[in-house]
Amino acid sequence: MSQTPDLKGSSFPLTVLHMYEHNTDSAISYLDEKVAKAPAFFKSAPVVINLSQANADLDLTRLKQGIINIGMVPVGVTECTNKHLEKAAREAGLAVMSGTQRPDKAPVAITPSKIVRNPVRSGQQIYAKDCDLIILSHVSAGAEVIADGSIHIYGTLRGRALAGANGQSASIICHNMQAELVSIAGNYWLSEQIESHYWGEQVILSLTDQTLHCDLLNIK
Repeated sequence: MSQTPDLKGSSFPLTVLHMYEHNTDSAISYLDEKVAKAPAFFKSAPVVINLSQANADLDLTRLKQGIINIGMVPVGVTECTNKHLEKAAREAGLAVMSGTQRPDKAPVAITPSKIVRNPVRSGQQIYAKDCDLIILSHVSAGAEVIADGSIHIYGTLRGRALAGANGQSASIICHNMQAELVSIAGNYWLSEQIESHYWGEQVILSLTDQTLHCDLLNIK
């Protein structure tokens, strides 16, 4: 028996572009540079535009088209308190998303960690929904591991690791840091942003005041 479509709430990691004033050209150039550095991560990635500090004369139609032209997908705006900008966003075909805080949830049962025992090969993606992710082997270049919680990698991380994918604070621990990209709650570093003295070492990455921090783990 066929089933009718069903709408359900869910959460996905989204890239958020924070606009300051109204310099559309610099925003597009900035995104173009990011896509060029990590095309596998940013190509076709959904983008939400944060307008909390944008000027009222920001050309959202032009910004939307510029984002499309570089290969990303603009889906909406958030933190839009200016009625003129809200109207412009709707006319540009962008969703106006609420930036309000979610109500506090009652404590939930602890979800067991997802454990992956085999190497994660190039082109593979592993996602641990509502839990931590433990990789007992290596993550190859071109592979991607994602968790709503923290990520523990007991081998070499050469691919991409995205922890806190649902927006919560988390950490990334790996025994050999050679990542293409690391991200916690949407805050990310590309490989060239990882300081050289952390490269190839045991490290823990954490998030403080929306800024990534990396520390060595002296475990023998």
